[in-house]
Amino acid sequence: MLIKKPHRVAVLAYEGMAPFEFGVVVEVFGLPRPELNTPWWYSLDVCAEAPGKPMLAVGGFHLTATHGLDVLAKADTVIVTGAPVHGDPSPALVTALRAAKGRIVSICSGAFALAGAGLLDGRRVTTHWRYANLLAERYPRVSVDPTVLYVEDGNVLTGAGSAAAIDVCLHLVRSDHGARVANTVARRMVIPPHREGGQAQFIESPVTPPDITDPIAESMAWAMQRLAEPLTISDLARVAHLAPRTYQRQFTARVGMPPIKWLISQRITASLPLLESRDVPVEKIAAAVGFESPVTYRHHFAKAMRTSPSSYRRAFNPRTGNPAPGLITA
Repeated sequence: MLIKKPHRVAVLAYEGMAPFEFGVVVEVFGLPRPELNTPWWYSLDVCAEAPGKPMLAVGGFHLTATHGLDVLAKADTVIVTGAPVHGDPSPALVTALRAAKGRIVSICSGAFALAGAGLLDGRRVTTHWRYANLLAERYPRVSVDPTVLYVEDGNVLTGAGSAAAIDVCLHLVRSDHGARVANTVARRMVIPPHREGGQAQFIESPVTPPDITDPIAESMAWAMQRLAEPLTISDLARVAHLAPRTYQRQFTARVGMPPIKWLISQRITASLPLLESRDVPVEKIAAAVGFESPVTYRHHFAKAMRTSPSSYRRAFNPRTGNPAPGLITA
């Protein structure tokens, strides 16, 4: 949902934490970004159960949080990165998490803290694939999907581990500011701007020797330059110099989804800036990104974004209407 006011993010730090996911949160929400020319940006509070006490992180360095758990109740978004998977969260943390009024986010094993506070009961969630069975066993009222990058269920967003932290944080920016701003942040971080939440966590990605061309990557780059054209698997396979069945098998193993599904997702992503920045009719946008008809475009857009193109435009085009509901839900 497009948010039009200053937004306060609180992230939890704790003894023994892994720094990668935490660092992603700080990178996305803690840096000032005047180049975006937005009316507001995020403020970030790092909190802990014992503020001011040095906490040893993985890698041998210490981190000291300025704020206590009381900031969780004041935050618009609360983020818990990887947390201990054995034992229950402390009573103080449970109380603080339950008092939070805003959006609740977990990354990696942070889902265990949310589940221990009862915030995931009855919800579809995800976590790092290696912890999924344990989470499901310990919290049987939680529906755990171990295959996806992130899941949004109401005001609760849960993400897989490591690099999925980037996807989760960019999804939050995209929901709050739209695709143009999220793409700009991604470009500054030198990363791809969008991976769908339903994309597979763990996919086969063999390393290509540096002196051998990657035919799958070549075909993807070729397709991205021709999204408006009626591309088929045969077209993509021909560029990769592979038989269509071989191409589909290798593409799915590498990317985590079939080529046509990937192509649809790229077309949806390409349409977002057009919806945000222009008053071009939806019918013309559908054609510009390669859908055979507006009906097909609306169908795939609703399936991917859980809203219609018109509702998305009202949410993110500053010259139109009121914000739409949350865009990606369980």
